Amino acid sequence: MKEQRRETKEKEESLSASEDEKLDFISRVPDSILSYILSFLQTREAVCTSILSSRWRTVWTLVPTLDLDQEKLSKISVDQSSCTTLGDILSNLWMLRSTVPNSTPIQKLRIHWFTPCFPLHAHTWIRANILHGLQDLDLSISTPLELPRCLFFCTTLVLLKLKGQFLLNPVPSASTLPSLKTLLLQRVHYANPNSLSTLLAACPVLQDLTLTVFGSDLEYLDNDAAAAEFNIIVLVPTLETFLLRLQNLWYSHKIQINTPALKSFQFLGWLGEDVVLENLPNLVKLFLHPEKHIFTSYKEYSNRVLDFMRPLYNVKSMEFHIKAAQFLNHASKIDDVPMFHNLSSLKFYGGVWCKSYVWNAVRPFLCRAPKLQTLAFELTNWLGYDCYAPVDCLEEPLDVPECLSSHLTTCYHKGLSGNDIEMQLVRQILKAARVLKTMNITVGSDLDSKAKLHIHEELVTFPRSSQTCQIVFD
Repeated sequence: MKEQRRETKEKEESLSASEDEKLDFISRVPDSILSYILSFLQTREAVCTSILSSRWRTVWTLVPTLDLDQEKLSKISVDQSSCTTLGDILSNLWMLRSTVPNSTPIQKLRIHWFTPCFPLHAHTWIRANILHGLQDLDLSISTPLELPRCLFFCTTLVLLKLKGQFLLNPVPSASTLPSLKTLLLQRVHYANPNSLSTLLAACPVLQDLTLTVFGSDLEYLDNDAAAAEFNIIVLVPTLETFLLRLQNLWYSHKIQINTPALKSFQFLGWLGEDVVLENLPNLVKLFLHPEKHIFTSYKEYSNRVLDFMRPLYNVKSMEFHIKAAQFLNHASKIDDVPMFHNLSSLKFYGGVWCKSYVWNAVRPFLCRAPKLQTLAFELTNWLGYDCYAPVDCLEEPLDVPECLSSHLTTCYHKGLSGNDIEMQLVRQILKAARVLKTMNITVGSDLDSKAKLHIHEELVTFPRSSQTCQIVFD
């Protein structure tokens, strides 16, 4: 009995020693590693670790990241009485960090605030951190704010994201952002037609640009500028990826893009009359969703889209909105579509108002992409299938596009619902594609098991030109 008590006591002492060793291990971890771990937490959570012990009291001040997201700060009120909440938080953080002699300068500053706040607080913090080597600045603030001039002379800034009511004036002529590689401007207010171009001119090593412009963003143009064009001039020799989104842009605007290093280009929105695309030899990936203005005729819209696409003939991968393809089918001929000799992957996506026109809209692109290897469809229907289907939409094509007879090896169709038009589209591809290896089908998630089984049984009966083609159901 005594022997058992002794063994139990030894086990308890061993466990206690093990726990002490774990505590000792954490206490021996250098501050640099602890601060690195805390950098993955929200700022509020990192600050809370200061109450753990005297050792942890100042560790959070060594974290080079400050992340204030109002949606994630559950204790912050969202009513009008919280107008100074952001200022209070910034002031408290400033006071706490300033009391620590060896606190680490902030390298990444992220503030996302959707209720009104006093602009001076954000303005002061931006200026203070720019002077101490700020590298990443991500701001999303609903309160109108004019950016401090010192921002455009920051030599250490690598990433800049501005979302919200920031007033962007033309930057000073001597400004420079020599380290900036990533720039995002979303719903920024432009005070001058050349506000954007002067900013880009100050970014000699920019690689990634995301630009979203709404018509309301130009309401801050001064009286003299309001009568002029808004210029989207992107002359950046180092730019590699570019996303341009134009929404409700009723102002006259000019687009000029000259980016010899550009590899990926995404365009969404309205196309104006004045568009110049040039010097794009390295472009390989294109995402195109040109929208039609209600006052623009089909013919005018078609001409603008085709003119926009012609300088992009070198692309190897393209995603094209099916509705735009349908509009083109109404107002242009196959020969009007540019020839894409290098295109190997083509995807049609988006909602369509009548799937009976899909094949007619797709076929011109297949005829102009002789080396196409992968074809994908990811379509959704808006108005059901009771719309009028033209007689010739189900007819076999008079000639087979070259890519279907010699190069196409993979076809994807996501969201198949089993209507006659969709099934005929799949049938035509299976019959024409002589080297097709895989037809990958994903049926609509809203279909029941019986409908899915019916689609499966019908598809496997379709004749296939390729003897090695497999129909795969995902």
